[in-house]
Amino acid sequence: MPTAAKESPADRPKRRVGRPRVAPEPGDGTARAAEPRDQLLAAAAELFTVQGYTATSTRAIAARAGMRQASMYYHFPSKEALLSSLLETTVAPSLEFAEWALAEQDAAAEARLWALARIDAAQLAGASHNLGALYLLPEVRQEAFAPFREMRERLRESYRELLGRTGAARDYPPGGLAQRANLVFGLVEGVILARLENAPVADPATYSAGVADGVLRLAECGDLAAARLQGLRLCADWIERSGHLSSTTTAKDRA
Repeated sequence: MPTAAKESPADRPKRRVGRPRVAPEPGDGTARAAEPRDQLLAAAAELFTVQGYTATSTRAIAARAGMRQASMYYHFPSKEALLSSLLETTVAPSLEFAEWALAEQDAAAEARLWALARIDAAQLAGASHNLGALYLLPEVRQEAFAPFREMRERLRESYRELLGRTGAARDYPPGGLAQRANLVFGLVEGVILARLENAPVADPATYSAGVADGVLRLAECGDLAAARLQGLRLCADWIERSGHLSSTTTAKDRA
């Protein structure tokens, strides 16, 4: 890989944000090719997670994206709109996969649950900015963020539904499914707490597979090896179809 020439801070690449591919990866000319909206999202993601949401002004976001504040308002009417868009992007790909996995009746429920946990954790672990840390902002309880909260709840419900289809779920006590589903969801989102230093995980593929293993152990599912093998194939299939997380797939996923 060729060595890049020394660059000024203003020319440094902005990094990916959130769980999905929010913006093109700047660098080697792509920074200037990125859409202004994507540049604003990347700038907001960096500033919100590094210096804090309350401390970040729309003027600072516009400046970081290399545009005037008035130009920013053409794409986003407020700082709240920027945050809302960023938060929704942290959930959208996992929810997309969950809906696909729920309909994929040819695969075992255990494998689909493993794959959902792996996809979800990989996005949380590999994102350049730990946007999940913004979930607990008091502002997120406002009506403006209702679409994000609804998406996140649908994702949580997808975990519960897949868990309920596993063989182990038949032996849960009354109320055990809901409790176990909340624990599973919390285990995956625990990646956010593990990343409070705001650094991406060095090997998201391996890290997220370990989280997915932990989900099946927590669910008390039986044949972990078989579920993992089939789950890896489901992940690879979906990554190829969707284009999400291509940087976190490995040769083992296609074994």
